[in-house]
Amino acid sequence: MSFLSEKSKGTPSSVIREFVGLSYKYDKVLSFGFGQPDFVTPRHILDAAVASIQRGETFYAPNTGILPLREAISESYAKRGLSYNPDEILIGSGAISVLMLAATAILDIGDEMIISDPCYASYDSLAIQLGAVPVRVRVTEENGFMFDPKDVRAAITDKTKVLLLNSPSNPTGGVATRENLEALAKLCVEKDIYVITDEMYRELLWTDEPYVSITEFPGMRERTMIIDGFSKTYAMTGLRLGYAAGPREVIVKMTQLLENVLSSVFTAVQWAGVAALTGSQDCVKEMMDLYRHRRKLLLDGINAIEGISCKDPKGAFYLFANIQTTGLDSRTFATKLLEQEKMLVIPGVGFGPGGEGFVRFCYATNDESIHDGVQRLRRFMKTL
Repeated sequence: MSFLSEKSKGTPSSVIREFVGLSYKYDKVLSFGFGQPDFVTPRHILDAAVASIQRGETFYAPNTGILPLREAISESYAKRGLSYNPDEILIGSGAISVLMLAATAILDIGDEMIISDPCYASYDSLAIQLGAVPVRVRVTEENGFMFDPKDVRAAITDKTKVLLLNSPSNPTGGVATRENLEALAKLCVEKDIYVITDEMYRELLWTDEPYVSITEFPGMRERTMIIDGFSKTYAMTGLRLGYAAGPREVIVKMTQLLENVLSSVFTAVQWAGVAALTGSQDCVKEMMDLYRHRRKLLLDGINAIEGISCKDPKGAFYLFANIQTTGLDSRTFATKLLEQEKMLVIPGVGFGPGGEGFVRFCYATNDESIHDGVQRLRRFMKTL
């Protein structure tokens, strides 16, 4: 008898972590790997966490999260025309924790969950870990890396229970249009499919169009779980604060499941979340303006290099660059770039077979690093 379960044996490891680990072998690596802001968490947010600790709030918090934070999240949805009461919101330790809880609450062993290909690296392993079946549906550069509703329909079987959305997308930066989401919503209602929508990057939009959630369409609020958090918008990655919003029936079950994993989230971190949502949003605008500038800087730099290209992403802080004309697979490309130029990017195949022929750059870094990276990349491309 094996100490390890067959489920855990079949759960793939993260290619992101693999390549970050490889980079530790070299000195002075220029990293475009990790998807995290390079900004320190804004001062007023940190001050709120410190004040909570100084008040002695170091005990267990309510399982669902402190009421002031759930009220602040509820109010933030109301400003967008969406209605979620505090008892329809659950606080977790980062968005990935509530994503796992939502999937656990909804999926049975053998149920199928449709995910995009490529997609965020944890989606398929999360499903496998639960004993569910991830079903990949290819999304393409030509279609802005959006789901084609016809392809989703073709993937549906009598075992399909969940469609997992991520817009804006990690790794591609793709953003689903209103028309695209409306078509998917109609399909989900028709086929009685539930939706988990990962909206972590919704504030990072580079078009003038407002963000659209699939919950806005008829029949979708009651069949959709929203996953969101503070890491990207407020540069709070290390504080690990996320939340889910959805039907109370699912939130209640997720809260019960959370007791088996986290018990609760540190109160001080939750007060940081309150400060983030209720305080000045000038810090968000400043960060978004810098991301917009950095995005253009790296995009223009890459597209000026022969043999590599990138379409203009509409959201998030990633570029998914096309390397197909090099003749190298993405893993080989990323490995050689790291070895020769001490520059870290993530191979597209790490996000699924559909990511082959691409590499992911995260441009949440400073101008100097971007200029240096473009020079290293140009030098490397000349060797191929």
